[in-house]
Amino acid sequence: MNKAFLEIENLKKVFPGPRGGEPLTVFENVTVGIQRGEFVCVIGHSGCGKSTILNVIAGLDDATEGYVFMDGKEVKGTSLDRGVIFQNHSLLPWKSALSNVMFAVKSRWPGWSREQVRAHAMKYIEMVGLKGTEDRKPSQLSGGMRQRVGIARAFAIEPKMLLMDEPFGALDALTRGTIQDELLNIWSQAGQTVFMITHDVDEAILLSDRILLMTNGPNASVAEAVEVDIPRPRNRETLFKHERFYQIRNHLVDFLVRRSKELSGNGGGATRTVRLAAVNEDQDDSSDEHPRRAAAGGH
Repeated sequence: MNKAFLEIENLKKVFPGPRGGEPLTVFENVTVGIQRGEFVCVIGHSGCGKSTILNVIAGLDDATEGYVFMDGKEVKGTSLDRGVIFQNHSLLPWKSALSNVMFAVKSRWPGWSREQVRAHAMKYIEMVGLKGTEDRKPSQLSGGMRQRVGIARAFAIEPKMLLMDEPFGALDALTRGTIQDELLNIWSQAGQTVFMITHDVDEAILLSDRILLMTNGPNASVAEAVEVDIPRPRNRETLFKHERFYQIRNHLVDFLVRRSKELSGNGGGATRTVRLAAVNEDQDDSSDEHPRRAAAGGH
């Protein structure tokens, strides 16, 4: 049995209560394994601790209990092996789009010449479709273009893992779709492991290999891991025609509308693996046997 690339073991986060009141347990007993190169989305209602889990993986926050291991090493603090994309692009306003990406590349490879740094950064600027606008500052770019710069910057440092917290939430539907396509194209080339938070059910089905479903907080947990057994490459225009699309979608919506509340506060436990393409199975998620789907082509 192969060990997962990312291992989250019995994670728990407790916040102190106001004025000495009862402490708040946001989530507990979160145990998840993610394979190298897997694209995993997380869905759950506000307050279940999705972003806190992402911040713990990123090294931006500490868990109250539990551990996170990536590539066999415990996560302690931030690292360039983990790239983060937030809903807010967080670009440096005084630097151009290209300079923002170059700044990250220089941090990753401090020994590179300026020419090497520029060429590498420009490669990712072109990947996200911003060639010709690389000299513009963030204030001269649209919201979608700024988000593309953020994606280019995260991919340019070639992290082992990419963490995304609702990166397209503030974008209009057309721009969102375009950047989703670009994200899939870059991911298929780079092969990073992806952990992404989203509230968009259709987006999760389009992008991910597995979807983790969290119960409502407080005392939230990861109740199910739904496998998205739809061949790649996937296309937004034809995805809904696939025989399993609505089967998966209806399962996710039912969880969010009904079961996430029913299961909340149950203390967590083994995550139930759901394979809707065949017969549903209950399986301890600790097995971590989730092979990465091909990024291009079918099965």
